[in-house]
Amino acid sequence: MALALATIVVVTAAVLRAGDTEIVRDFNDIPQCLEFFYERTPPALGPVPQRTAKICQKFNNGYHFATLYDKAQRIPLYSAYVFQKSNGGGREKRWFIEPQLVNNNWQGGMQDAYRLSKEHPNVYLGVDQALDEDYKSTGFDRGHLNPNGHHAGDSRNATFSLTNIVPQNRISNQGAWRLYEEELARMFSTDCATTFVVVGTVPSQNSKLKDRVNIPDWVWSAYCCVNNNGMPLKSGAATSLNTDQNKVNRLTLKGLHMFLQDQMYTESVQIFTDQCM
Repeated sequence: MALALATIVVVTAAVLRAGDTEIVRDFNDIPQCLEFFYERTPPALGPVPQRTAKICQKFNNGYHFATLYDKAQRIPLYSAYVFQKSNGGGREKRWFIEPQLVNNNWQGGMQDAYRLSKEHPNVYLGVDQALDEDYKSTGFDRGHLNPNGHHAGDSRNATFSLTNIVPQNRISNQGAWRLYEEELARMFSTDCATTFVVVGTVPSQNSKLKDRVNIPDWVWSAYCCVNNNGMPLKSGAATSLNTDQNKVNRLTLKGLHMFLQDQMYTESVQIFTDQCM
């Protein structure tokens, strides 16, 4: 994983109006985006790759979660969201991409990749992001970091942005990791007034789909469950090797911090302020 001081996508002031943009210099630029982080504070993961984009994921004129996206590796480093009890519904049939990763003067808000390609037939859309074609015939699932089963309504559809997707081992994604997501949903629905969740990746050094999209070595998850007064009730974390090992490793937040510090060669990691406890 490349180590450099964090630098965020530079966009012109004209596109930094909250009504127009999805990519920001800082999550503070769109106050609604901070609502997806515990105590309105994004994770501190230490140095991150230079070519990253902070995305306030926008769909149908609403913001639904936040993503730190690695444009060079074409995968998200993490997605942060607030759990919503699912109201059922099917899977979105479209795959969305972020127009401002193609041209920062285009209107923000995820759009159907197929439709966008028809509107701009002479523009290659995949320079800084993955496209659906990158995943076809690879044997890897389009693995959601922010899972659709943790949302209702438009937020459920919004998880089908390719900026929220990583190449995930099919056995793991449809097996142990899926069962873990379902277990969390049951717990969040009954035990927590509000749950803040961050799901992330540990990118590999050189493993890629079609020489374009990084196949992460690990996926990880962390949650902070609070009561009606915003006081922490419980927290937890997990990691899973992105292979057919099909196993989820349960950790404390402190354990996850130590794991990520080791994996990313950094001295300090904090997913939630005060470790949520």
